[in-house]
Amino acid sequence: MDTSSLSDYDGVGTAPRALATEAVHAGRDDLARQGLHAPPIDLSTTYPSYDSRAEAARIDAFATDGADPVGPPVYGRLGNPTVARFETALARLEGTESAVAFASGMAALSAVLLARSAMGLRHVVAVRPLYGCSDHLLTAGLLGTEVTWTDPAGITDALRPDTGLVMVESPANPTLAELDLRAIAHGCGSVPLLADNTFATPVLQRPAEQGARMVLHSATKYLGGHGDVLAGVVACDEEFAGRLRQIRFATGGVLHPLAGYLLLRGLSTLPVRVRAASANAAELARRLAADPRVARVRYPRLGGAMIAFEVHDDPHEVISRVRLVTPAVSLGSVDTLIQHPASISHRIVDAEDRRGAGVSDRLLRLSVGLEDVDDLWADLDQALGGVRERQVTPLREAVR
Repeated sequence: MDTSSLSDYDGVGTAPRALATEAVHAGRDDLARQGLHAPPIDLSTTYPSYDSRAEAARIDAFATDGADPVGPPVYGRLGNPTVARFETALARLEGTESAVAFASGMAALSAVLLARSAMGLRHVVAVRPLYGCSDHLLTAGLLGTEVTWTDPAGITDALRPDTGLVMVESPANPTLAELDLRAIAHGCGSVPLLADNTFATPVLQRPAEQGARMVLHSATKYLGGHGDVLAGVVACDEEFAGRLRQIRFATGGVLHPLAGYLLLRGLSTLPVRVRAASANAAELARRLAADPRVARVRYPRLGGAMIAFEVHDDPHEVISRVRLVTPAVSLGSVDTLIQHPASISHRIVDAEDRRGAGVSDRLLRLSVGLEDVDDLWADLDQALGGVRERQVTPLREAVR
C-alpha cells in the first residue's frame, strides 16, 4: 500500500502532506509560533491553578467523556503536553482522529480490553499468532475476558452478542503471516477490529484505511527505534480514545514525558529507518533463502525489517555464535537483534498452540537494523556454521 501521501492532514494549511513530512512536523506545528525549534519536555506531575472552580469543571468534563481537559494541564495522570504531542503525531500518521499513549504495549492492550469489558463486551475473537504476551493475556483471562481463537475465515461465525473485539496482527509476530485486513474488517460487522501494526508501522500500512477501528503499537519497537524507550499506543476514533484516557487515569498506566519526547523524536526518522532496514532485510532474506543451512525463510510481501527463518542446525547454537548481531528480545531498533521465539517471546504460549500457529522449535526471528548488509551477512554466515552458501535463488521462489 502506498502511504506516502496523507490526505487527511488537519494541521496548518489545507494541502495534504507526504508521510515523510508529517513524520517530521506532526505534533510540532505550534513550535515556531512559540519561538521554539525543538519540542519542550514538560516533566511536571502537577500544575498550579488559582481557579479551583474551573479546575473542578475540567475534571468533571473528563469524567464524563474522557476528552482532553480544555485549558491548563491539571495532573500528570490526566495528561501531559509532551506526551500529547506524540499522540497527535501518531494519530496523524495512522490516519485516525486520536491516539492514546501508555506505559507499554501491554498496558495499551490491557486498556482496550478493560474499556470493552466495562461495556459488557467481554468476549474477544482473535487470530494466532499474536505476540506471546498478548496471547497469554487473552488465554489466561487475566482481565476477565474470554477468547475464541479462529482462523480469518472463521471470524464471522465466532462472533457473539457479547463480542467486544476482534484482534489480529499483520504481519504476525513471529511468523510474519499476512492477513487481508479489509476482508477481516468486513467480516467483523459492527464489532471493532483491533490490528497490531507494530511490525509494519504506518510507513508500510495504515490499518484504519482498511477498516480497522483500533490500531495498536508496541511503541517500544519501531516508533521509538533506538531500544531506549518502553511505551504503547492505540490509534482510534475520539470517542474510544476518551474511554482509553479514563482507563489510563484510573489504572495509572501513563507514559512518562521523557518517553513521549523520545517517541516524538523517533517518529521524525521513522520512514527513513523503516525503509533502510527493510532494504537490508530483503537482501538478507534473499541470501538466507538460497542457503542450504536454512530450511525455510518467511519474509512479508509487504516488506519490512523482520525476517523469520528455520534452520536445520540447533537454533540455540546459531544464537550463541552471533557476534555483530545482538541476541536479545524486542525488535525495531537501529541495530540487528535475533531471538528464538519458542524459548523467549512465545514461551508463555502453550506448546501445542504455539506450534499450531506456525511457531516451530527451529524458528528464529531476526529484526534487521541499519548496519551494512554485508557485515550482517558475514556474521549470520559464520553463525549458521557448516556448509556455506551455494547459490542465489530469487526470493519470490524461495520464500514460502
